[in-house]
Amino acid sequence: MFVKNEDVKLTELGGGVSRKILAYDDNMMSVEVRFEKGAVGSMHTHPHTQISYVLEGKFEATISGETTVISKGDTYITPPDAPHGVVCLEKGALLDIFTPMRADFLK
Repeated sequence: MFVKNEDVKLTELGGGVSRKILAYDDNMMSVEVRFEKGAVGSMHTHPHTQISYVLEGKFEATISGETTVISKGDTYITPPDAPHGVVCLEKGALLDIFTPMRADFLK
C-alpha cells in the first residue's frame, strides 16, 4: 500500500534517461522518469493511456504530430497507440501514470 522512494531502485535506461517504478497493480502504474538536459524519450507507441506530469525541468513534447513546450506543473495525456516522445530542454523529471500497468517495464 505504501512505497518509500528510498526503497525504489533507479534504473538507468541510457542516453541520460533513468526511471523508478513507484507503484502499480494490474490496473495502473506510476513511474518517475528523470532526464538530463538534451536527453530524448524517443517517439514510440503503446496500448496504454498515459498521463504525464512535469515534476521539474522543461521538455519539448510531441503527441500525434503536435509539439509544444511543457514545464514544471504542466500535464499531458497520451491516448492508446498515439505516437509520442519528449526532448529534455532543461534537466527534469516526469511522473508518468499508465493504465493498465506496463507489464513490459517489469521484465
